[in-house]
Amino acid sequence: MTDLRLTNTLTNKKEIFEPRKNGCVKLFTCGPSVYRRQHLGNYRTYLFEDVLQKHLGYLGFHVDRLVNLTDIEDKAVAEARERGVSLREQVRPVEEAFYRECGLLGIDLPATMPRATSSVDAAVDLIRTLVDRGHAYWHDGEVFFDPLTYEGFGRVYGLDMSLWPKEKVRFRKDTYPGRRWNLGDFILWHKRRDEDGEFWWDTPIGQGRPAWNVQDASMITKHFGFQIDIHTGGIDNIYRHHDYTLAVMESASGIEFCRWWLHGGHLLVNGRKMSKSEGNVSFVDDLIGRGFHPRHIRFFLLYGHYREKLDMSISRLEERAGYLDRIRLLGLRLFSCTDKNPRDKSDGLAKSMLSEYERCMNDDLDYAGAFDAVARHLESALSNGKDIACRVRSSLQAAVQKVDKILGVLGLDGS
Repeated sequence: MTDLRLTNTLTNKKEIFEPRKNGCVKLFTCGPSVYRRQHLGNYRTYLFEDVLQKHLGYLGFHVDRLVNLTDIEDKAVAEARERGVSLREQVRPVEEAFYRECGLLGIDLPATMPRATSSVDAAVDLIRTLVDRGHAYWHDGEVFFDPLTYEGFGRVYGLDMSLWPKEKVRFRKDTYPGRRWNLGDFILWHKRRDEDGEFWWDTPIGQGRPAWNVQDASMITKHFGFQIDIHTGGIDNIYRHHDYTLAVMESASGIEFCRWWLHGGHLLVNGRKMSKSEGNVSFVDDLIGRGFHPRHIRFFLLYGHYREKLDMSISRLEERAGYLDRIRLLGLRLFSCTDKNPRDKSDGLAKSMLSEYERCMNDDLDYAGAFDAVARHLESALSNGKDIACRVRSSLQAAVQKVDKILGVLGLDGS
């Protein structure tokens, strides 16, 4: 047991986090769909997941994290076909940009990240199991999942099942833009079609490709088995995605899949969600080109509760960049003290700062509160004069550097 409280989408409550296995956390964070480049709204989600992983480590947990690359879906097929390139040629530059930009923003990634295209065998195994158990069925050469065979379908979102249609309805596309819910059976396996070109596999269940809503489950089972502790993603994922993953996993295994579901809020532009479909996306390079440092971008996207909407404007970016720079300069000034033999090694200020930091971060990852606690203690140290600042410098500096491994924006160790 820890003091860490997280808001669980599944229960819609803030609860004390406890993993299945003492001291160990299996964390799945929805990775990018790499048919197109990731925008700042996507990175807001990846950043809150990065902070979650790092704070769990700070608390002493061993974290096994899985981040996936969705590199085969209807959108990727359509983009590659339109451009007349192979699937790999379509997704490679997007993946390379993702890795580069995660590095710029201080987002740590696992050494190995599975791709949907490398997990087709696991998807086929899942589909066969689901058909055998009566949760999925063949129709016109394709496989569909019937949500009515799984008790409790839609509980991550809180879907009102009284709205479910009485007649049989099938949805054979991976996604349907603009639709909140596909009320009906969702596709697990796309049969090979002439218009799909080369984008198919020859498998024990025939020629075709796994659909989007079995891919996360296939990668999770391949690397983690049928149980994890935390599943995260953007708020959009609670529509037509995470409930599908939950239904697939538990229908195939018959055991509880995941107890903790966390979702990050939208990034807005002038009150409208930043999205490719809206045509209002901005990229990391766009802001760097306007003079913002990557630490400014990380700070802006994190400074505020991860579950709440965040409206982006250049003026707001400039305001928060100015705040970060001011606190960073205070730290640089404080820790440039050259006193080699401080007369008082008291670490009271450092302990106070760490206590406030932990209280905020343990309260559902209150990043803004945690940063403000660091800022107040740096200001307090300097307000007492240089001599006192030198006496507390060593312990306070160590404490600030410790928490900045999670915050990732002060760079007072020379980074």
